[in-house]
Amino acid sequence: MQNHKKTFLGVGWKFPPSFDKQDRSVRMVSEEKDIEESLRILLSTKPGERVLNLAYGCDMRRFLFEPIDTTTVTLMKSTIEQAINNYEPRIELNDVNIEPDDEEPTLIYIDITYTVQLTNTRTNMVFPYYLLEGTEILDK
Repeated sequence: MQNHKKTFLGVGWKFPPSFDKQDRSVRMVSEEKDIEESLRILLSTKPGERVLNLAYGCDMRRFLFEPIDTTTVTLMKSTIEQAINNYEPRIELNDVNIEPDDEEPTLIYIDITYTVQLTNTRTNMVFPYYLLEGTEILDK
């Protein structure tokens, strides 16, 4: 039985969308998992991609070829915070921490710590982000 209090957190499509072959339905997620998937979608969506809400998204693609320095990390953090505060009202954002991967120079980890407002549950999500997506780095 679902926790009645948690049903108010929402239900949404699993991301990426997938389908159940047996009953031919879209796979869904709910409660805290729906919030986490909503954050992943928000961080992966460029403003202008959603036809019915052109402002929705987080313009992370503008950082793809930028050096990982203090200025870039500060701008990324601000961009993420603004998008979450604008488009995910079910949570209170506690912190955004951005850390480069020590072994992979094109990878950074975005650690988002938040509290689910309705249940007062504190949790975090790590979002891997590739700064040079779709490229191959060769050692010479």
